[in-house]
Amino acid sequence: MKRIATLLFGIFLVAGACLAHAGELNVAAASDLSFAMKEIAASYEKQTGTTVKVTLGSSGNFFTQIQNGAPFDMFFAADIDYPKKLEAAGLGEPGTLYQYATGKIVMWVPANSKLDVSKGLALLLDPSVRKIAIANPKHAPYGRAAVAAMTRQGVYEKVSDKLVFGENISQATQFVESGNADVGIIALSLAMAPAMADKGRYFEIPQEMYPPLDQGAIVIKASLKKDEAKQFLAYLKSPESVALMQRYGFKLPETVTETSKAKEKKQEKKKDKKS
Repeated sequence: MKRIATLLFGIFLVAGACLAHAGELNVAAASDLSFAMKEIAASYEKQTGTTVKVTLGSSGNFFTQIQNGAPFDMFFAADIDYPKKLEAAGLGEPGTLYQYATGKIVMWVPANSKLDVSKGLALLLDPSVRKIAIANPKHAPYGRAAVAAMTRQGVYEKVSDKLVFGENISQATQFVESGNADVGIIALSLAMAPAMADKGRYFEIPQEMYPPLDQGAIVIKASLKKDEAKQFLAYLKSPESVALMQRYGFKLPETVTETSKAKEKKQEKKKDKKS
C-alpha cells in the first residue's frame, strides 16, 4: 500500500508540474525588449492567466539555437531577417511572421559624465573617451547598426580600438552604466526605460545614419503551444500594447497603428453607448 501511495503521489506531482507549465509560453526575445516585454508579458498574464516566460539575448544566438531545436514557442528578433530565414527553412509557423516594430539607437553616457552628448558621434573622437560599448555586431543587430552609424560619420576606423563588445545590447548598456565604458551606443528602448531615466543622458542618432532596425516575430513551428503563441502575437497589436511600445521609443508599422486607433474608437463608442 505504501508503494502504491508513493507511486500515486509521484503521479500527482508530475501531473501538477505539467498543469503548472500548461499555461506558459517560452519566448526568446532580443535584449532591446527587456523592459517593454516585461510589461507586456505581465499585462498579458493578468488578463489571460497565461504566463509568458521571456529569455533575453542576442538575435543571432537565438537564431542558431532555434535552428538546433531550442524549445521556444516564439522568437522576437531585433532583425526581421532572422525570423524570415526560419520561415524559409520551414522552422517558423506559416502566416505568423510579423514586423512588430522598428528600433532606434542612441549614444548614452552616465549622468555624472562630463561628456556632452549633444555633439553627436563626433564626441567619440574626444581623447577622454577611452572605451565605447556596443553590442557584438557578429550576432547583435544593434551592434551592426552602431558600426554602420560610426562608419557613416567617418569615425569608425579612428575609434575601433576603443570598442568593447557586449554579448547583446543589454550587456553593452551595463558596461557603460557601470563605468566600464565611457560611452555606449545602445537601444533607445533601453535609454527610455524608467529604470534608466535618472542614470544617464542620451543623443538620438539620426535614422538615416544606419539601416532600418526592422524587428520581427514568428511562432516556432515545433511549438506545442502554437494557438497560445498566436494569441499573444495578436495581443501585441492591441491598443494597449501599441501604446506601450511607442512609450519605449519604438516606431510601429503604420498599419498596426491605424488598426490600434480604429479599435480605440470602437471601444470609445461602446463606452458612450453604455453611459
